[in-house]
Amino acid sequence: MERTMTDRYLEPHQARTRTPTTYEDLLGDAIERAYATGIHDLAGLVEALNRSGLTSPSGQLWTEAIYREEIAALGV
Repeated sequence: MERTMTDRYLEPHQARTRTPTTYEDLLGDAIERAYATGIHDLAGLVEALNRSGLTSPSGQLWTEAIYREEIAALGV
C-alpha cells in the first residue's frame, strides 16, 4: 500500500480524550480570532483575549503567566 503525505497527520479531533467544555471552545475561538487578525505573539494574544471579554478561569484579566498556566493545564 502506498502512503501519502497526509497519512502522517492526525485527523481532526483524533487526539481528543473528551469533548471540549464550553469554556475551552470559547477560548479556542478567541485565540483563532486573534490569529486571524494577524496576531502571532504572546503579548498581542493576551491583549486580544482581554479585549474579547473572556476572562481567565480565575476571573482575572489575562496575563502572559496566566495564559501559559492555563494552556499547560489544558494539555495543549
